[in-house]
Amino acid sequence: MKAEAERYLGEKVTQAVITVPAYFRDDQRQATKDAGKIAGLEVLRIVNEPTAASLAYGLDKKKEEKIAVFDLGGGTFDISILENMGEGVLQVKSTNGNTHLGGDDLDQEVIDWLCDEFKKEQGIDLKQDRMALQRLKEAAEKAKCELSTTLETEINLPFITADQTGPKHLVKKLTRAKLEQLVSDIVEKTIGPCEQALADAKLSPSDIDEVVLVGGQTRMPLVIETVKKIFGKEPHKGVNPDEVVAEGAAIQAGVLTGEVKDILLLDVTPLTLGIETLGEIRTPLITRNTTIPTKKSQIFSTAADNQPAVTVNVLQGEREMARDNKSLGKFDLVGIPPAPRGIPQIEVTFNIDANGIVHVSAKDLGTEKEQSIKITSQKMTEKEIEKAVREAKAKEAEDKKRKEEAEVRNQADTLVYATEKSLKDYGDKVSASEKKKIEDALNNLKEVLKGKDIEKIKKVSEELGKASHKLAEEIYKEAQKKAAEQAKKAQPPPGRGPAEAGEEKPKEKKSKKREDIVDAEYKEEEEKGKEEK
Repeated sequence: MKAEAERYLGEKVTQAVITVPAYFRDDQRQATKDAGKIAGLEVLRIVNEPTAASLAYGLDKKKEEKIAVFDLGGGTFDISILENMGEGVLQVKSTNGNTHLGGDDLDQEVIDWLCDEFKKEQGIDLKQDRMALQRLKEAAEKAKCELSTTLETEINLPFITADQTGPKHLVKKLTRAKLEQLVSDIVEKTIGPCEQALADAKLSPSDIDEVVLVGGQTRMPLVIETVKKIFGKEPHKGVNPDEVVAEGAAIQAGVLTGEVKDILLLDVTPLTLGIETLGEIRTPLITRNTTIPTKKSQIFSTAADNQPAVTVNVLQGEREMARDNKSLGKFDLVGIPPAPRGIPQIEVTFNIDANGIVHVSAKDLGTEKEQSIKITSQKMTEKEIEKAVREAKAKEAEDKKRKEEAEVRNQADTLVYATEKSLKDYGDKVSASEKKKIEDALNNLKEVLKGKDIEKIKKVSEELGKASHKLAEEIYKEAQKKAAEQAKKAQPPPGRGPAEAGEEKPKEKKSKKREDIVDAEYKEEEEKGKEEK
């Protein structure tokens, strides 16, 4: 690790602050310190991991409060209750956990489900195939991570195995709801240790002032909901849970060496920052009260075929609809190559430095073209911030309804687009009567979209979905046929080995469109010489 740090920094590393679990005994702490010495490091301090996490969240700056640090990693779970004694002193009151509970257990549930489903469909037990299990493990973890930000994902593993009839492929849709059903029992195992830690500290959930999340698995919505259920409050967010302990150690090192005294005085973002997306919806990127400096990126896409440009409208505020928030500035990313909607990948990055300066950039990942804007911090008064938050709470129900209406319209519009494309490509695969039924439902939805009756849009969207069922079956059959042809080509002729055949195994196709990509609102340029903001 010392060598890795030196390679990254380009200079010698001689001192270190090392974090350890709160339950480490004195001899374990001394052994850790000795290990640092053997590696050629002067260990400035051994810090409890939950204390480091609290430092990273800036909780040491507050006075006399009680903090719960919920740490769920890949293989272990720890819960620690801390008390801020004032003047930056954080004392661990109790700790509990499960050294055999973590993200790997959640992955295994997904793997078992995939194996069971594949066995039902193909009669082959993938649990006996070590190579297949390794691919399943990688796919399960990837799907689990994706479902933290999207409601559905596809697990696609071509040539997962083979039998006498030829190669077999695994293609399964996994929804967030199904994932939560699979892993709910495991996530609930975190409740017991939390209750025990509270009991050991002689506290009730209502006594806890702050809840801190540590570990990548805490990104999962079900885990966040479980934490809220245990402690009755929203967990503290704003720091990468994978890096929070290391970041706290770095802060402690800065304090001990006196090189970065001001880092504990850093401000936080007073209100949420985001951008406007399709349907005038505000999509947040950096949430309110995030400690700065901070950086966040998200992939967006186009909302129309052959869209030549996107306008990035930077917003500040807590309201769901773009127009109800403050616009900090706009800029255009132009020169996007012609492509169907949803195909271009545009990475929007928010970067706030220690001085509160917001840098926003948009980059077309296909062409590497980039455009950016710098927004100098406009310090808001406490009254202005309170007013914005108060208005957001007062209008919460109204905003939620407006956002839902916009999302229903977006989904219906996407359905229209997808159906038109499917009819164009596969319309000849269904009977004339089936095709007319789809076209009638399609035209009906287009007409309804001109009005404002959201319930009617929902109903007609469902009708179009049902009418398109036969077409969807034909598309699926066509895909299966192509896959079978591809598999047949991949097999060498009788009597010849693979090397003689000179044929390569088809590579797994990467989806051109990520499921978590958000459609971006845009404005087409009216003049060629339009000035870029």
